[in-house]
Amino acid sequence: MLLGGCSMQLSSMLPGGVSDTGPTVVRTSDPDVTGSIPLHMASTGNIPTGMSAIDWPLARAALREALLRTDDGPSVPWENPASGARGTVTPIAAAFTKDGMPCRNFIASHVKDGIETWSEGLACRTDANVWDVKSVKPLKKS
Repeated sequence: MLLGGCSMQLSSMLPGGVSDTGPTVVRTSDPDVTGSIPLHMASTGNIPTGMSAIDWPLARAALREALLRTDDGPSVPWENPASGARGTVTPIAAAFTKDGMPCRNFIASHVKDGIETWSEGLACRTDANVWDVKSVKPLKKS
């Protein structure tokens, strides 16, 4: 492996090695399972401020649940026991149409190691009836 011309990140070979920018390595005691790479890796441009690529799928699932509601209901919490991060996502304002798609604005919180960050974003529902995050940026404090 070292001299075979193979290229891989060192962090993926270390115990618990999960890179914020690379694939997630899943370790198991089953000798027939070698690992897993998520089918849809998050774009780093659409991950809320302070959140890692391993936390975003959990936050995004909570966001999709929140966006399915037609009202401005309560925030939907999310938590990643593996990283110790947690937060909430909240749709804000009513849905509107942009480029022919229904869209909603949202805010997302991220808390890890006592540090809290907030982001605001825009998600639109595609023709496949899936909410797709179009943009995310740090929430400006007023």
